[in-house]
Amino acid sequence: MLTAFDHVNIRTANLDEMIAWYGEILGLHPGKRPPFSFPGAWLYLGDRAVVHLVGKTAPPDPGDDLGLEHFAFRAQGMDRFTRLLTERGIAHSIDPVPGIPVTQINLHDPDGNHIHIDFDTSAETP
Repeated sequence: MLTAFDHVNIRTANLDEMIAWYGEILGLHPGKRPPFSFPGAWLYLGDRAVVHLVGKTAPPDPGDDLGLEHFAFRAQGMDRFTRLLTERGIAHSIDPVPGIPVTQINLHDPDGNHIHIDFDTSAETP
């Protein structure tokens, strides 16, 4: 039986750029990683490695609609986060979820992976 979500694994031809982006935009930090025979990085949220990056020599085919559609994080500080995205020129959409107090910020990392960040808006005033 499942007990928790562990991590997402992303293959990238832009390892350094992806490490920097996930650090600057999502606040993840590189940490300990086993000594695999291939390049990569594990990015941590607190003490958990939630994003595993694997270095590849060719970017994924952007026309392929199979595989991972998106992955998501929960967060706080929606206004601060949207300001950061705007300041950095990162395209994004702000999408309230119908019927529940959640707003999703949808964006893409440098390799084009779809990410959404969920914000609980129940404490916010209309």
